[in-house]
Amino acid sequence: MGGLMMIVFWGVIIALIFFAVRWFSEKGRASGSSAHDILRDRFARGEIDEEEYRKRKAALDD
Repeated sequence: MGGLMMIVFWGVIIALIFFAVRWFSEKGRASGSSAHDILRDRFARGEIDEEEYRKRKAALDD
């Protein structure tokens, strides 16, 4: 029984480390989005129309 508990204990520790690393990496990625990513997200959400999207994208590509 003790061996099983040790495996469960280390499994939980490894899972916590995995999810913590994943959470921190997603959090960092969201705050470091490029201007193109932000523009694409705004267009996808309907905040800007296609004409505005193309105009701003062209300005970013220059």
